[in-house]
Amino acid sequence: MKLFIKNMVCDRCIMVVRSELEKLGLHPGTVTLGEAEITETELSPNKIEGVSRALTLLGFEIMDDRKSRIIEKIKNIIIQLVHHSINGTLKVNLSDHIAAELHYDYNYLSTLFSEVEGIPIEKYLIRQKIEKAKELLVYDELNISEIAYNLGYSSVSHLSSQFKQVTGFTPSHFKNIKERRKPLDKL
Repeated sequence: MKLFIKNMVCDRCIMVVRSELEKLGLHPGTVTLGEAEITETELSPNKIEGVSRALTLLGFEIMDDRKSRIIEKIKNIIIQLVHHSINGTLKVNLSDHIAAELHYDYNYLSTLFSEVEGIPIEKYLIRQKIEKAKELLVYDELNISEIAYNLGYSSVSHLSSQFKQVTGFTPSHFKNIKERRKPLDKL
């Protein structure tokens, strides 16, 4: 049985959800961003409610409608691409990649995402890339040119322009301020 879980955006989330399911007496198999597969074939309504309550206390939410699951899968694909990819591998055609992963027409997915989230998929991607750029700037291990390359930007000026549009700061000014980063599930 698969459980679709909202707000699972990192490896720590996966670990927390797996642990919580085990505490509740369930037997999780594969747990990935947005999904947990358990060996149980059915759960009673009371058990589902208990799981839902426990996960809600941890900041997660069980999704039971198809559209919400699709939106969450789109977000997870983008998060995986931006935050867990190897240097420079963001140079993929996003629309083709998402459509192939989810087996839906991209126009349908794009329209659905915009209706539900209030922003286009591309804007969500930009927000994620800028959040990753913030992280890399804070770590101070890469220069802006290397960050631009790692995030699939064609140039430093393109990254700087988007960075300023999203944050209101240039990347160099950003490094000097305190309140810099947002949790991925708040973007």
